[in-house]
Amino acid sequence: MWARLMVGVGGAGLGLRASRDGLLRTAGAGCAGRRQQRQASSTEAPLQKTPLFDFHKQHGGKMVEFAGWSMPVQYKDSHIVSHMHTREHCSIFDVSHMLQTKVHGRDRVKFMESLVVADIAELKDNQGTLSLFTNDKGGIIDDLIVTKTDQGYLYVVSNAGCAEKDSSLMKARLSECKAAGLDVDLEFLDEALIAVQGPTMSRVLQKGMKEDLSKLTFMTSALSTVFGVENCRVTRCGYTGEDGVEISVPQSRVVELTQKLLKNSEVKLAGLGARDSLRLEAGLCLYGNDIDETTTPVEATLVWTIGKRRRQTKDFPGADIIVPQIKAKTARKRIGLVSTGPPVRQHTPILSPDGKVIGEVTSGCPSPCLKKNIAMGYVDKAFAKNGTAIQVEVRKKAVLATVAKMPFVPAGYYSG
Repeated sequence: MWARLMVGVGGAGLGLRASRDGLLRTAGAGCAGRRQQRQASSTEAPLQKTPLFDFHKQHGGKMVEFAGWSMPVQYKDSHIVSHMHTREHCSIFDVSHMLQTKVHGRDRVKFMESLVVADIAELKDNQGTLSLFTNDKGGIIDDLIVTKTDQGYLYVVSNAGCAEKDSSLMKARLSECKAAGLDVDLEFLDEALIAVQGPTMSRVLQKGMKEDLSKLTFMTSALSTVFGVENCRVTRCGYTGEDGVEISVPQSRVVELTQKLLKNSEVKLAGLGARDSLRLEAGLCLYGNDIDETTTPVEATLVWTIGKRRRQTKDFPGADIIVPQIKAKTARKRIGLVSTGPPVRQHTPILSPDGKVIGEVTSGCPSPCLKKNIAMGYVDKAFAKNGTAIQVEVRKKAVLATVAKMPFVPAGYYSG
């Protein structure tokens, strides 16, 4: 969900459509294919609402459909203002729509490792990692963060748009494990979840916590009381490329906590629009756009998520396909690219210098920080080297572009 590193972390995101400021008008939906924003009709299921829904409306949130939820795409500030405020100060994002799960039992690590590519056993207490649910063909079912807590359970956060298939996957494997005599149980949480992101996050949050945040490094987690709200799980991660935390908080007190955080002038609310452009500047994948069940971790340049021990044991779904690809390489590869001129959007064809189609853009937008167009996509491996001159086809015209190293904007994760 990336760091959601996420780290793809895990997280929410949008397909951005051009507007007067070159950035945002509509949102796209979640993991099962990013559908264009639409109004719920009388024949469709009503949109789900987070515990902060009324709070968003009261604060000028422009609500859109996202992955079956009504979510704020932006507030009174423009998308660019929210984006830059997060890069320079601190913003709060409502991510309560994401799926939070606890995995209990003596065999919880064995259970989780039967579904994901990470080495969960090697994690220290209260350490987390980005991982991937994979299928038998080596495709990515979802990206998620798994934290090995010292309270006797694993804490898992995965994407809202994949909640149904993720929960079904875990339930099906749970039944198999129980039938085999394993000691494991699942608990799907109804806690709220907010992401507090930006370079001043630590200074803002430290005022409301007794624990020393300098000891809570990237991808570690702790149970804490935050500004008087008990039983909060604070995990140092996020989907913006900045220092930040995600705070799992009881639904009944999330409004109270959000209000207390907003009393600090450093903090503002931010929506899905800023979240998407921030994660793209950070080079983080959006499930359903940049990775899906037809994409392997090697093609997506996510080999680092596969534990070294797991590569040897080959005991995760799709390992017989994925592991050989690590050495043999693949015919295509995920790359970043930069261009000038018209914005580059999802499904834009990527061309070789002589005009041959060599790939397709999966995410793209103008970068508020860099003042040029950024995108990621997949190309034939012969064109994947950083610095390679290529072209993109925008409005039926070839536009010069360059393969670029990601992240586009340097990450600000806190490692101590």
